[in-house]
Amino acid sequence: MSDATKALPLLGQSLWLDNITRDLLESGTLKHYIDKFSITGLTSNPTIFDHAISHSSSYDKEIRRQLAQGASGEELFFNLAIQDLTRAADLFSHAFKRTGSVDGFVPLEVSPLLAYDAQASLAQARKLHDQANRPNLFIKIPGTQECLPAIEEAIFAGVPVNVTLLFSAAQYVAAADAYLRGLERRVAADRPPDVRSVASLFVSRWDRAVSDKIPAELRNTLGLAVGGQVYSAYRECLDSDRFQRLESQGARPQRLLFASTGTKDKAASDTLYISGLAAPDTINTMPEKTLLAFADHGVLADALPRDGGKAAAVLSAHTKAGIDLTALAAQLQSDGAKGFVTSWNELLGAIKAKSKVLA
Repeated sequence: MSDATKALPLLGQSLWLDNITRDLLESGTLKHYIDKFSITGLTSNPTIFDHAISHSSSYDKEIRRQLAQGASGEELFFNLAIQDLTRAADLFSHAFKRTGSVDGFVPLEVSPLLAYDAQASLAQARKLHDQANRPNLFIKIPGTQECLPAIEEAIFAGVPVNVTLLFSAAQYVAAADAYLRGLERRVAADRPPDVRSVASLFVSRWDRAVSDKIPAELRNTLGLAVGGQVYSAYRECLDSDRFQRLESQGARPQRLLFASTGTKDKAASDTLYISGLAAPDTINTMPEKTLLAFADHGVLADALPRDGGKAAAVLSAHTKAGIDLTALAAQLQSDGAKGFVTSWNELLGAIKAKSKVLA
């Protein structure tokens, strides 16, 4: 086990892998990462599945079998994804049990085409949750304004949710509020409020978006600052009377997850968003390349302060440099949703093309 990857769990932060492929499972690589690098969960998205299915023959046999059973398109994809994710969920079942169901999760995302349709997102979330039939499988629902009701309703229905595509403190607070409303409704209905959730903050895209618009001394500082600001909001939520009342009824925190933590700028440290976002009671999900880099030469400094440290000053400097942070957060969320739709369409296109050949 790497000393660097061992240090984060000792600090109180979970390490998750931002990848899932059938090859990763079949080769034993995921099991190796669990044993050697303290990985206790993973994330996925349409882009990851698109690459996995398009660039591998590992799914061909199963695609043939699914076609013979009459599956196609979106249904065929979800069948493939659930096969991979339930296997991964079983690998993480030890972490799930050892931590009292706090850790050890894998996610399955509703169709990105539904990012602005709460009713359809909720219906698909419930269907996929039932189909997967694993207690440690999250259903990913985007944290768009339109889908906040779906998050609340899913939590009320007892469906564990990974809220994805969050980019700012305001977006995080809205997602946390939807989670808390769902729990409060469960308590009012005399249902146990122990329904798990994570809120996924996308980090590195901030720095890529402003790299050519700010002074050199501010480069690669915005993502960490936003992370610090959201972490401060997260701690305030956990300390609030509202959550404390729910916790006394048996609720557990919606954990903050730092996503998009692979460094985009080759001139910056390849572990920038790992070392800089080491924070207790959180999760950092990282691409394989970043995980291996951190295991090889990662160094931890001090833990991120509860108040976000220098976040406010860095954000203020970006505002003075002409960056409209509120507008950019909205743009990043919109672009992220569009990017997942593009990957989704490419994924279904790849499945359709493979289906023609394999049939």
